[in-house]
Amino acid sequence: MKKLLALVLAAVMMVSTFGCGSAATTGTPSAAPESQAAASVAPNSEAAASGGQLVGVAMPTKSLQRWNQDGDNMKKALEAKGYQVELQYAENDVNTQVSQVENMITKGVKVLVIAAIDGSSLTDALQQAADNGIKVIAYDRLIMKTGNVDYYATFDNYKVGTMQGQFLEDKLGLKDGKGPFNIEIFAGSPDDNNATFFYNGAMDVLKPYITSGKLVVKSGQTDFAKCAITAWKSETAQARMDNLLTANYSDGKTKLDAILSPNDSLAIGIVAALKNIGYNGTDKPFPILTGQDCDKPNVVSMINDEQAMSIFKDTRTLADKVVGMVDSLLQGKEAEVNDTKTYNNGVKVVPSFLCDPVAVTKDNYKQMLLDSGYYTEADLKG
Repeated sequence: MKKLLALVLAAVMMVSTFGCGSAATTGTPSAAPESQAAASVAPNSEAAASGGQLVGVAMPTKSLQRWNQDGDNMKKALEAKGYQVELQYAENDVNTQVSQVENMITKGVKVLVIAAIDGSSLTDALQQAADNGIKVIAYDRLIMKTGNVDYYATFDNYKVGTMQGQFLEDKLGLKDGKGPFNIEIFAGSPDDNNATFFYNGAMDVLKPYITSGKLVVKSGQTDFAKCAITAWKSETAQARMDNLLTANYSDGKTKLDAILSPNDSLAIGIVAALKNIGYNGTDKPFPILTGQDCDKPNVVSMINDEQAMSIFKDTRTLADKVVGMVDSLLQGKEAEVNDTKTYNNGVKVVPSFLCDPVAVTKDNYKQMLLDSGYYTEADLKG
């Protein structure tokens, strides 16, 4: 019995030893799921590079097509690089935009991209940004009267105006000595620094013809302040055009040959006023009318011979450039610029990157807008 008991106890001890050995051998593999879990949440290379840092994007309004496109394009491109994006629209209310920027600073953004409603209203907010080490990129509208804007990304806005003026010059045959022609002048919003660049670029082309009498402004309104349309509102442009037509072109004899409009939102209002007094593009052709942004309704208007041209500023190009600038800054590098002389905001010359605009007409809109994938045929069903 004693021998039998000893054998049983020995067997039990052997089983116990094998059990511990099993636990030991399975202990190493048991770490694998933990490693796999860590691997499963590891960031991809883009996200790892970006660190998921927060970027603030402040756009002026959703009421204009172009700002929706700008905001969406930038957000998608930044998120594709692994950044988090706080995108806000202020509906053209200055106080709302200031509050949005301040909230973004509180949330800990590392870079601010701002398309300002009023370029001189952000001084205090941008001081907060500077105090927190936040870099600021002014987007398409220069931020004024502060040293706390680091970069500016836009299209060559003086060139935009020059191209509009040259288009009118070419279409009217002014270089060939033709004329006189009647023209009316519109300018953009006084609180948008770009508006003066558009105006100056166009008027530098047109003023010599006004001085020589080859261009006649029947209203006499050529100064920026008299031609400006606050907040770029279509309805305000329509009201001004109504007044100009009534006061200067209602005798049935005086022909209006051309209208300088700096952008498409004004052009839409101008066309509406012209239609109200019988312009139809056939037996009563529209004056030669400029624009900018290639908004969908305006491209349709060009196809229908109502608006003659629009300057195309491909928002994809500008958004991609700004994403590259943000990426450089968050990697501790300098952002790429190609202009260090032009854009003085009243405190300093802001290093800038200028993209090239393109003139679009009925003749080339398919190539520029459809073939490039910017719009589809369905987008332009008017």
